[in-house]
Amino acid sequence: MADCLFCGIVDGSVPSQTIDSDDRTVAFMDIAPATPGHALVVPRRHSADLLEIEADDLSATVLAAQRLARHMKDVLDADGINLINTCGVAAWQTVFHFHIHVVPRYEDDPLKLPWVPEEGDQKQIAEHARVLRA
Repeated sequence: MADCLFCGIVDGSVPSQTIDSDDRTVAFMDIAPATPGHALVVPRRHSADLLEIEADDLSATVLAAQRLARHMKDVLDADGINLINTCGVAAWQTVFHFHIHVVPRYEDDPLKLPWVPEEGDQKQIAEHARVLRA
């Protein structure tokens, strides 16, 4: 889809800190992270939201999010993980390409949900991407 930000990330026309990908999904760092290491997992094929996504793409995306969550727990020493999907404007969806937020949680993090997204520190995001890619 030509005007979709996440389709641009999937096809490489929009720069991102991509940390994982397979034939069905792409995972990349969130530019407005709720906690250090916060990333998104999207299906390669465009679907606007949870109500539109095909079952096989949903399954692949959830499994990729689980894989990333396990990796985050190991390499970021996360104490827990939130998987968050928003579906519709009233549920805080701002990019209309199905995605799952994979949010590492730490015992002392101050995050209260929902968070108010704001631009994150690009150097810190890049460093978390480097660690997650390794």
